[in-house]
Amino acid sequence: MNPEKVIVTESHRFTVMISESEIRDAIVRLGKKITTDYKDKNPILVGVLNGSFLFVADLIREIATECEVDFLKIGSYGDAMHSSGSVRLDKDVSAKLEGRHVIVAEDIIDSGLSVTYIRNHLLAKKPASLAFATLLMKREKAKIDFRVEYVGFEIGNEFVIGYGLDLGQRFRHLKDIYVTKD
Repeated sequence: MNPEKVIVTESHRFTVMISESEIRDAIVRLGKKITTDYKDKNPILVGVLNGSFLFVADLIREIATECEVDFLKIGSYGDAMHSSGSVRLDKDVSAKLEGRHVIVAEDIIDSGLSVTYIRNHLLAKKPASLAFATLLMKREKAKIDFRVEYVGFEIGNEFVIGYGLDLGQRFRHLKDIYVTKD
């Protein structure tokens, strides 16, 4: 039997919530669905930096149709575990999105503030379609008025780290997703 994986910081204790193999299975499932939905459409997958970089890298390899990749970066003010509620665009996409099928890839949809900002920003670029893929979704907390087409896991209102998700820029490298047990 494997001992429990635990991450201890100065003020938090984290245990595994979603294993590396469960993450992999979810990404394979999402990749197959995107492949079916976008066959012969040459979509562009737009990753949201910094957190989604691992998700995007793994997801793109599971999409079995031609697909381009670009990134944008948004930021919010606040401390390591809480956003201030203010979002800013730090880096825009490089690609021309007008008339393109765009899939935004997020690591987590939490309050919905960031993804709503991204949606409004990208809709102004007049894509042919705009869809969202997220590894994690806090559906009960997210205040959004649009559909998220591709969801890996629904989670409660818990703070998570690992697989691209950070605590003060730390722990993105972890292969599993951990939840705080404080």
